[in-house]
Amino acid sequence: MRLDPFVGAYLTDPAQVWRRLLADPERVHHDPDLGLWLISRHADVRRALGDTEAFGNALTLAPIYDVCPDAMGILAQLDAPPTTAAADPPVHPRTRRALRATFANTAERVEHRYGAIVQRRVDELVSRLVAHSGGRADLVGAFTAELPLLVLLDILGVPKGDIGRVRAWGDGQIALIWGRPDPAEQVRLARGLLEFWHYCQRLVRARLDGARRGEDYVSQLLAYRDGDDGVLTTAEVSSIVFNLLVAGHETTAGLLAHALDQALSSPGRWRELGEDPRRIPAFLTEALRFAPAIDGWLRVTRRSVTMGGVTVPAGARCLLLIGAANRDPAVFACPEQFDPHRPDADAHLSFGYGPHFCIGAALARLEARVALTRLAQAIPGLRLAAGHHRSYKVNAAFRAHRSLPVVIDAVASSDGPATPVAS
Repeated sequence: MRLDPFVGAYLTDPAQVWRRLLADPERVHHDPDLGLWLISRHADVRRALGDTEAFGNALTLAPIYDVCPDAMGILAQLDAPPTTAAADPPVHPRTRRALRATFANTAERVEHRYGAIVQRRVDELVSRLVAHSGGRADLVGAFTAELPLLVLLDILGVPKGDIGRVRAWGDGQIALIWGRPDPAEQVRLARGLLEFWHYCQRLVRARLDGARRGEDYVSQLLAYRDGDDGVLTTAEVSSIVFNLLVAGHETTAGLLAHALDQALSSPGRWRELGEDPRRIPAFLTEALRFAPAIDGWLRVTRRSVTMGGVTVPAGARCLLLIGAANRDPAVFACPEQFDPHRPDADAHLSFGYGPHFCIGAALARLEARVALTRLAQAIPGLRLAAGHHRSYKVNAAFRAHRSLPVVIDAVASSDGPATPVAS
C-alpha cells in the first residue's frame, strides 16, 4: 500500500488516508516508494513507541529518502552525538536523566519556572494583534510560530537577534529529514544544518568560558554536568540544545495552529472558550488527539517483529502514523468527530509513549492554555478569513499549517455560522 505524503489528499486532509489504512484488515503495510513499513493501529504504534528492545531510534533523524552525494558529504561532517530522539540505551537513559533533572517537565514545575516567561511573551504577541484590530493577520506567522520560539530562546538564553536564523535552521532540518527537497535544496539545507550544529557548539562553549553563565537552561545543563563526562560530555550538552531548539518550538507551534484552527472553525466555540476558560485544557487534549503536530514518526526494527500476522524484518524503517492511531475506532468512540468533552481523548499518542515521551509536553500545554485564554479574552471576535483553504507544508511527519489568515475583531461575534473553511 502507498501513502504518498507529499501530494494530493495527504496535504489537505490526511484523515481520509488514515481511514483507509485503519479499515484495511491487514494491520501493517509496506510502501515500496517510501521504503517504509506503515504502522497505523493504536496498539501497534503504542507498542513500537514503548518497546525499545524491538524498535530502535538510531535512524529516527535520518532523512526518509536517498540523499544526494553532495548533501551526504556535508551531513557526514555533522558529529552531533545522539542524545534525545535518536538515542538508544545505554545512552538514552543517561541523557534522559539529565533532561528530567534540568528541564521542568511537570505542570507544577513548568508553571513555577517558566510561567512568567510564557505569560510575558503571550501578552506581547496578543498586544501586537490587538493593535491591528479591524485588520487581518496570519496567525501562523504572527503568533503560533513566534510564541514557542520566543519562549524557548528565553529559556535557553539565546540572543533575541538570532531568532530568524534559529527558525530558518529548524524549518530547514524538518524539510531535509521529512520533506522531499530536490538535490540543490538538499545541499542548501544540509549546509544550514551543519551551521546550526556549529552555532549550538559555540553557544555551549561561551557558557563554558564564563562569558554568559547564568540561570539559563544551557548553564543549568553545564552545572548538572559539573565537569564530569560520565554524566554528560560537552558534545552531548550541545546536542541536547541542538535538538531542543527544533523540537521545543516546532511541535508547540503546530499544537497552537491546530487548536486555533479547530476553535475558530466551529460556530460558537471561540466564544465558549472565552466565556469559560476552564474548557480550554480539555479542548487542547482533544486538539492533540484530532490533529497532532507530529502525525508520523520513525523507528527501525532491531529484530523481526510480527504484528497482526504480518512480519516486519529486522533492520526495517517503520513510519508510525500517530495521526491514524489517534483515530483508531478500537480506542476512540466516533474518532472522526472533534469532541472536547470526550472521555477517551487522553489516550492519544501525540506526545509519544514510553521512554521517549515528550519531555516538553507540560510546557507545550502551558503555552497553549495561556495563549488561547489570553487571545479569547482580548479578541473575542477573532475569526477565520473568508475563503481560507486549509493546507499543510510538504512533510511526512510534521503537520504544519501554511497559513491561518484571520480577521482581528475585538467585538464578540454572534452565534451565526462560522466562516467556511475548505479542506
